[in-house]
Amino acid sequence: MSWRGSTTVSDRILASLPYLLPVLDGVSFGFVLFSQFPYLKIILLPLLPLLSIYNTTFLGVIPVSFVIFIALFALVVRNEKIPHFIRFNAMQAILLDIVIFLCSLLLKLLSFFPGASFTTQTLSSTIFLGTFIAVIYAVFQSLLGRYAEIPAISEAVYTQVR
Repeated sequence: MSWRGSTTVSDRILASLPYLLPVLDGVSFGFVLFSQFPYLKIILLPLLPLLSIYNTTFLGVIPVSFVIFIALFALVVRNEKIPHFIRFNAMQAILLDIVIFLCSLLLKLLSFFPGASFTTQTLSSTIFLGTFIAVIYAVFQSLLGRYAEIPAISEAVYTQVR
């Protein structure tokens, strides 16, 4: 059951796709877990072609990740012709990606302090696991046709998407 009307199967699938954005950005935080548990790299296999495209540059200057980010916001979230369910999930994926970006800045700041490697590794693993759990939950809820309620993030999404 959805909040604003019913959703079709195609709407549910399209609402799940923007969550690739935080997944592709969150993979870089899993380096500690991947070194400790090499079998976890199996989850990266389907993402490898997307990661190679996502980490390239557009016209040799602009990162593809930034182009996708801006296109998703401008063409999907702000387009009122697209169903609310898809726009909500796209905005939620964008906000998750912003949180991941802010976490990466925090980790870069922590790396300047001597002896902070254990803290940095722990935070990286936590960010990676948190991102994957949030994305799995959101995708699962989207595929069921429900709005995924992630504390604080969903509230901010509701204020942005009307």
